[in-house]
Amino acid sequence: MTYPRLIAVLTLLVAGLFMASLLVGVADVSVMDSLAALFGGGEGPLPIVMREIRLPRAILGVMVGVSLGLSGAAMQGYLRNPLAEPGVIGISASAALGAVIALQSGLAALFALALPLAALTGAALCVLLILLLAGSGGTLSLILAGIAVSALSSALTALVLNLSPNPFAANEIVFWMMGSLADRSFLHVWTALPVMLVGWALLAFTGRGIDRLTLGEEAAATMGINLKRLRLILVGGVAASVGAATAVAGAVGFVGLVVPHVLRPLVGARPARLLLTSALGGAALVLTADIAVRLILPERDLKLGVLMALVGAPVFFHLIWRMRGRS
Repeated sequence: MTYPRLIAVLTLLVAGLFMASLLVGVADVSVMDSLAALFGGGEGPLPIVMREIRLPRAILGVMVGVSLGLSGAAMQGYLRNPLAEPGVIGISASAALGAVIALQSGLAALFALALPLAALTGAALCVLLILLLAGSGGTLSLILAGIAVSALSSALTALVLNLSPNPFAANEIVFWMMGSLADRSFLHVWTALPVMLVGWALLAFTGRGIDRLTLGEEAAATMGINLKRLRLILVGGVAASVGAATAVAGAVGFVGLVVPHVLRPLVGARPARLLLTSALGGAALVLTADIAVRLILPERDLKLGVLMALVGAPVFFHLIWRMRGRS
């Protein structure tokens, strides 16, 4: 399959899943009534459900999927490691720590934007700490700094849970960290979208650099790639994209790890081409998973992050087994 045809197929898939996300729900309503309520408006509960609940949820599904898929492809291309994913530099853990502090301190109950803003603050502080620790070192320094920051953030999150005097707050923190798109509104969309757009734009600029890096850092440098600038753009793009995704959806794993693996054989040895395909693939995967959580156990509020882990881990095991067979 040619690259333009692959992009067209993935775009149509995302569009179809987006419409399915709008039409799938607990309420037993016909497709025509749902579409009429969405586009025609009117009074009653159905237009409110379609416009204020299902529409922002579907939009956030696309946004979160694009952010995680794109970030995963960029990380794997930059580090030249198919096992790399956005969490390797600690962005997700730091954003989660910021959100946990907002929940535990009660700030999240004071105003609606406290939780996502705290998560974005955590991601921003993570970037500063990683760049400070990594210094002018290479990719190994970046990985080690990311692992250290991720471990520290996870430990502090566990400490907050451990010392929480309020069991209800601790329970809310645990459920938020499982990841979900339920009960989100356009407030979350407009909060995350500007930050994500900045992240997507930064990661789009890394395409040429990660293509050159396939030949090695020294070869890329001789071909005019500023490695320090590339690293700064990559870390900033991943932080903005994944930090905003974590801020509005909680911890959703495996998207940035599995999606580039599945799509890489379709684009050949061109990491830059994998960026857009992984962004669309990530959107398709998150939308599919979000539809599934509404159909599998609608009365038990199955979390998106839990389903992604249950599905993503076996897929990843299969990919590892295939790689093992080729070695």
